Amino acid sequence: MTHANCPRCGARLARDNDSGRCAPCQAAERDRLSTPPVVPASFWEHEPVRRALAERHLGRVVRAYRCHPYHGRQPLPQTVVAGWLGITQAQLSRVENGPPIMHMDRLAHWAKVLGIPAPLLWFASPSAPLSARTTPADSDQSMATDEGRRALLAGIAAVAAGAGLLKAAPAPRPRRIGAADVVRLNAVLELYRSVDYECGGGLLYREVDRFAQSVYALLDWSHPESLTPRLVGSVAAARQLAGWTALDAGLHDHAQRHFAAAERAALAADEVLLAARVRYCQARQLQHRRHNRDALATLQLARNQLGSAATPAVSAMLHGAEAASLAALGQRREALAALGRSNDAFDQIAGDREPEWMRFYDRGELLAQHGRVYRDFARAERKYAPDAVRWVQEAVAAFGQQNVRSTVLNEVGLCSALFLADDPRQAIVVGRRVMSRAGALTSRRTVDRVRNLGRDLTAHRMNSEVAGFARELAAFQAVPA
Repeated sequence: MTHANCPRCGARLARDNDSGRCAPCQAAERDRLSTPPVVPASFWEHEPVRRALAERHLGRVVRAYRCHPYHGRQPLPQTVVAGWLGITQAQLSRVENGPPIMHMDRLAHWAKVLGIPAPLLWFASPSAPLSARTTPADSDQSMATDEGRRALLAGIAAVAAGAGLLKAAPAPRPRRIGAADVVRLNAVLELYRSVDYECGGGLLYREVDRFAQSVYALLDWSHPESLTPRLVGSVAAARQLAGWTALDAGLHDHAQRHFAAAERAALAADEVLLAARVRYCQARQLQHRRHNRDALATLQLARNQLGSAATPAVSAMLHGAEAASLAALGQRREALAALGRSNDAFDQIAGDREPEWMRFYDRGELLAQHGRVYRDFARAERKYAPDAVRWVQEAVAAFGQQNVRSTVLNEVGLCSALFLADDPRQAIVVGRRVMSRAGALTSRRTVDRVRNLGRDLTAHRMNSEVAGFARELAAFQAVPA
């Protein structure tokens, strides 16, 4: 064997040392079965660790941590590190090799256990005060993110304009359009939808509104008569997205105008499923404004007009929204029955038989409705609060990495549920994390939901920490669109 240095302290190793660590370092690390070692700052500069952090995958970070040469020639066993993290070896194996962990409490706890420096994390540490997490560097990063989003929208608009689908200066000259143009229209809509999921409608609404008006103008262009239903269907889809982004931006009058136009166009194109989606959006707007009886009537109209044309995903979506309004109205038995129908329909979903625009409705959306229903139950009877916490936690864990707004909205719900479950300390941890994330979204709807947290903390207002959190809520603002 050749001479080598101890990776922990740099001391020269004896020729017969096959452990990769000097004797003093081995002695210092004998307690590693119960607690992680305190590693130097240079530990985090190791290339595999840096690469795993850049990939925002904590499982890969843990694997790079275990295999770091600082620990010696042999990687730390999974059983040891799993013990630190409070999970089994099999669970750690799935974490390291599976999809990224999205549960914020778990991410924060494991990062704290391993001692990962806060500046290297891609999420806010909930243990730090809000003021400590908001720095000039954060502001600069937020501005850079906002500029990146605007550049992305400009790129989408350029694609649409280049395809002759978006009004520019000067306006495009009318031409004969065909089936390929409709395909491009729908592709551009998908790009806009993906941005909406990530950053909210505040930044997006103006662009989508302009695009929807341009799509409507295409109806006057020359096209085969057989193409008219598909083109009108694209108009309906564009108007629906414009209405949804307007709602998310808090522009309720604009949202109503677009939804009404979308409904007319969908019915004219005989797109009954899309018409039901539009009515679902109208009901969500009514729910947001606490007009639950009107929301319920809108959803029931959508179901009645669909009849046998309903697909499982659309049925699950409508029944779940009905359950939320019924719970808000205090109709507990009916709400649970609607939830059951939503679950039954969801179990029958076959993705290839659903419209493309229904891809947003996944297990996270289903579980989120359970959380909403049980939160309303808990507002009347606190015994339902633990179930509300459980359902929302499962919803947050189920949402994909791209569903930023949905994740934040459900963490708002988790904060409410924790207050209702008489766990104000954890509620404040989640609430502060929510404010740090929601502030980066251009979603007025999300901001409204954050501020509405005040109604569920009233039972704890005498708690000084809760009173301070209430003041933070009152001062909370969104990033300007």
